Amino acid sequence: MGRKDQHLDVVLAGKGRHATATGFDDWRFVHEALPDLDYGSIDLGADLLGRRLQAPLLISAMTGGPARAEAINARLAETAQHLGLALAVGSQRTALEGANAGGLDRSLRDRAPDTPILANIGAAQLTRGFGLDQARRAIDMIGADALVVHLNPLQEACQPEGDRDWWGVGAALQALIRNLDTPVLVKETGAGISALTAQRLIAMGAAGLDVAGAGGTNWALIEGERATEAADQAHAQAFAGWGIPTARAIAEARNALPEALIIGSGGVRDGLDVAKSIRLGADVVGMAAGVIHAATDSTEAVVDLFQVVIRQLRTVCFCTNAASLAALRRVPLQRTS
Repeated sequence: MGRKDQHLDVVLAGKGRHATATGFDDWRFVHEALPDLDYGSIDLGADLLGRRLQAPLLISAMTGGPARAEAINARLAETAQHLGLALAVGSQRTALEGANAGGLDRSLRDRAPDTPILANIGAAQLTRGFGLDQARRAIDMIGADALVVHLNPLQEACQPEGDRDWWGVGAALQALIRNLDTPVLVKETGAGISALTAQRLIAMGAAGLDVAGAGGTNWALIEGERATEAADQAHAQAFAGWGIPTARAIAEARNALPEALIIGSGGVRDGLDVAKSIRLGADVVGMAAGVIHAATDSTEAVVDLFQVVIRQLRTVCFCTNAASLAALRRVPLQRTS
């Protein structure tokens, strides 16, 4: 069984969950008992890289072996098109190296012609033969609107076959951002991006950031689960609670970068967490692990899941008297502890 299949099986088994909470439960909206608006007229629209979304949701990158990934990617693309959401694909490294693409080809764009689609490569590969040419191929492969470069140093450190030499990765990332004629976003994979690093990445020219904070999937634990050596398992377990909680990562990134595109992700469970992410400073909110069970079932299951999330978000807006996401960003939010 390949590494990607092992990753998916661990997630589907409910393992690899972060020991750290996202921080969303530390916040509570102030209920408005007398809203002065029409529930059905609430505007949940959001902009992402010049494209209009019907709701501020990004179906975040998911992984899996080629056979399962093809079906998963098709269902996610169909859902994004049907509901007017954005879609970020999983790592395209395998496809770029000439192996099975797992559905990462132009058929994805055919299934979602109106959807903002984000391609994906890893930062660690930028000093290992992946550069401008591979980035352009990743974008062209799926007709993407932008490229996401993912940062996963903790996962690489805990992965038995991980890429641990990151010397020069920052310089290579900056060169890619400045030379690629397509927007480049940078995301973490579940340990968060600090305010200082967020400022550094935007200064490099990144078009936006996905903070991908702690509280959802913990890739150190997932690598520990698939490790065969006891020492590798013990090493990974120490990082069960490592990272910046998602709520804090969003708020600190927004405070440090008032005008930047911020995507909030990492353990987002429902529409209430989406609303809190927006209020704390996210422009768009990503969901992944909570979607994977539906994605392995059917397009209808994924659509049903996101329709509930959107309904929950709309209800938060209604019960805070927020007629739009812009208004939601101004409503009272109180700490619970």
